[in-house]
Amino acid sequence: MERRRAILDAAEALLGEQGYEAATLKAIGERAGIPVASMYHYFSDRHQVDAELLRRHLRTLGERVGAALEDSELPSLRVAVDTIVDPMSEYFRAHPSCVELWFSGRGETVNELVRAFDTALADRSCDLLVERGLVRADTPRLVLRLAFEVGNRLFDLAFRESRAGDDTTIGEARRMVTAYLETYADH
Repeated sequence: MERRRAILDAAEALLGEQGYEAATLKAIGERAGIPVASMYHYFSDRHQVDAELLRRHLRTLGERVGAALEDSELPSLRVAVDTIVDPMSEYFRAHPSCVELWFSGRGETVNELVRAFDTALADRSCDLLVERGLVRADTPRLVLRLAFEVGNRLFDLAFRESRAGDDTTIGEARRMVTAYLETYADH
């Protein structure tokens, strides 16, 4: 467990400091102080390292967004969107390795993990928005899934523009997603 943790910590540091391309299995092993041949005992390839590190990020990010949603009264769709966007943008800013994996290191397993995270959070958000009376009860789950997909794409642009996430692009993401969801609100 200690060596696996050292590998993941080394991968996180390299991704955050130098980007996706620099975080090769060889570089990760060197950073962790583990011979490359021994790396294969813990992870069969770079994609397994990426997936395990992203799982670690997703657990924490899911807890933060979930707690924000549960703790908020959500008086409007704008507040609901902010309640999701704020912890995600804060997390991405604090964890550039997560940004690299989420937007740059899109191997198939990473894609599946991001899709599953988004789908689960979109479904949870749909239930919450219906429960709080912010969208109609007949709002299809697809609506929230599309909102998350648009949000992901805009976050990708925001973090490509600036390592800290371009505030203007994130602001436009908030506006677009909120305006879209308002078409499903009871007026």
